[in-house]
Amino acid sequence: MLKQKIEEALNAQINAEMWSAYLYLSMAAYCHAEGQPGMGKWFEVQFKEEQDHAKILFNYVISRNGKVNLQAIDAVPTEWNSILNVFENALRHEQSITESINKLFALTTQENDYATQSMLKWFIDEQVEEEENVKTIIDNLKMIKDNGFGIYMIDKELGSRPYKQASPLNGGEI
Repeated sequence: MLKQKIEEALNAQINAEMWSAYLYLSMAAYCHAEGQPGMGKWFEVQFKEEQDHAKILFNYVISRNGKVNLQAIDAVPTEWNSILNVFENALRHEQSITESINKLFALTTQENDYATQSMLKWFIDEQVEEEENVKTIIDNLKMIKDNGFGIYMIDKELGSRPYKQASPLNGGEI
């Protein structure tokens, strides 16, 4: 059974993950509108992954006899200054999610909730990967600057990213 503090924090994280999904869908729409369908697709995959993250937490709360309390999702930005700015915002957002997961993990340490700590380790590893991926895209965009062929190539590369359901949802380990 989950302690109330942990249950509330997990519900807040579910909301944060759903907000993230909504943010990435907005970023996808922006990229499509800017004529970058590959980048738009990349953000669409991010959208699905964030929904997966929320569902993992949702399933966990239920499995621990907790109550899922879904809240309204706040509005997300819809405009950015450039494609580079979109990805810079995505990195800042991922860093804020990492901080949120770390605070949640610290709470589980304080509350001696080892089961939730174990589950959260998957998210900690996932956040390292998320930040690294976005940072690489930013570095590449900065390197090519306004080179049209370079932007075309990055768009093509990002558009080839497949969606893969998060392993905890398809029988994999957390």
